Amino acid sequence: MYISMVGTRGVPARYGGFETCVEEVGRRLVARGHQVRVYCRGEAEVGPEYLGMELVHLPAMRKKSLETLSHTGLSVRHLLAHRTDVALVFNAANAPFLPLLRARRIPVATHVDGLEWKRAKWGGNGRRYYRGAEALSVRWSDALIADAQGIADYYTQEFAAPTELIAYGAPLLTGLGSDRLAEQGLVAGGYHLVVARFEPENHVAEIVEGYVASAARLPLVVVGSAPYADDYTARITGLADDRVRLLGGIWDQELLDQLYANSLTYLHGHSVGGTNPSLLRAIGAGAPTIAFDVSFNREVLGEAGQFFADPAGVAVAVDQAEADPAAAAVRGKALQARAADYDWDDVAARYERLCQRLADREFPRRRPSGRRRDETAGALR
Repeated sequence: MYISMVGTRGVPARYGGFETCVEEVGRRLVARGHQVRVYCRGEAEVGPEYLGMELVHLPAMRKKSLETLSHTGLSVRHLLAHRTDVALVFNAANAPFLPLLRARRIPVATHVDGLEWKRAKWGGNGRRYYRGAEALSVRWSDALIADAQGIADYYTQEFAAPTELIAYGAPLLTGLGSDRLAEQGLVAGGYHLVVARFEPENHVAEIVEGYVASAARLPLVVVGSAPYADDYTARITGLADDRVRLLGGIWDQELLDQLYANSLTYLHGHSVGGTNPSLLRAIGAGAPTIAFDVSFNREVLGEAGQFFADPAGVAVAVDQAEADPAAAAVRGKALQARAADYDWDDVAARYERLCQRLADREFPRRRPSGRRRDETAGALR
C-alpha cells in the first residue's frame, strides 16, 4: 500500500505524541513492505527520506490558530496530486479537509487525539472550532482512531461513533546507565523529574507549586518549554525556588532516557491528551511515576501508579518518595513490567490491518451523522 500521514510536524520526532507515533509506526510499515509518505512542517532537518519514509516538507503560517491548518491544507493539495491508497490524518482539527479526500475516493482514518477543546490555550472561538471539528471528523472519516479507552468512550457517548482503539507503544529501556547525568549536575536517584510542554492542562505550574511547598531535599528537574506560552512560562518561573532546575527543551534522546531511568520520581501532569508517549517512555525506563488523576493516566499506570489532583497531593507524594526511596524503586519496576503491554510492533500491526481494510474499502458506507447525542435528543424533543 501507499500510505500518507498528514497533520503532524513530521519526522524526525521532536515534538509530541503524534510525531512519535508517525516515526515508530511509519518505519515499521516500511519494513513490512509498504510505501509511506510523511508530510513535515517547515524547514527540512534531514533529506527527502528518513528511516525509509518519503518526506514532503511544506511551510506553515507561524500563528497559533493557523499553523496546523495552513500546513495541512498544503499537504492535502499535494496528496491529491500524488498516489495514495490510504490517508492517515492526525488531529481532529484537520477535519475541514476530509471532504476533499472523500471526493477523490481516498479512504481516510482520523486519529482524533485528545479533547483539544479543553485546552486552556484556546479561547471561546477556538474551543467552538475544535468541538465542531470533532463532529466533522465523525461525519467525514471512514474510521476514527483513539489512543485511549477514555477517548473511545467519549466518542461513543457523544456521537454513538465507533473507534479503532490503538494506543501508543512504550519502548522498554534497560541498561541505560547514568554517565550523562553529570552534564546536568545530577546523580542517579537524586532528583524528581517533569517532562512536558508548558501548557496549563499539563499542570507543570501545579507540580512546581506542590514541590516548593514540600520538604523535599532533592531537586525538581523540569524539562520542557512551549511556543506561544510566554505567560505560562513566566508563571512557572515565578513559582520556582532554588531547588527547581528549569532545563528547557532537551532533544538529546540518550540524555532524556537517562533522566527518566534514574529519577527518584517522574511527575506527569498531562490531563486531556489521551495516552501520552512521555508517560509510556517513562514507565518503559522504570521511572516511579506520580500522575495527574485522570482516566487516561490510570489506564496506563494501573495499581503501580500514584496520583495527585492538586499541589498538596504533589507535596505529599514527593515527601513520601524521599522518605522511602526503596518503595519508589519497587513501583518503578512494576511499571516497567506494565510497559510490556504497550508494544510498538503490535501498534504498527494494528495500523497495518486498519489500512488494509480501508484500502479494500471494508468500512461502513454510512457514517454516524456527527450530531452529538444531546443535540439529537433536543431535536427530537
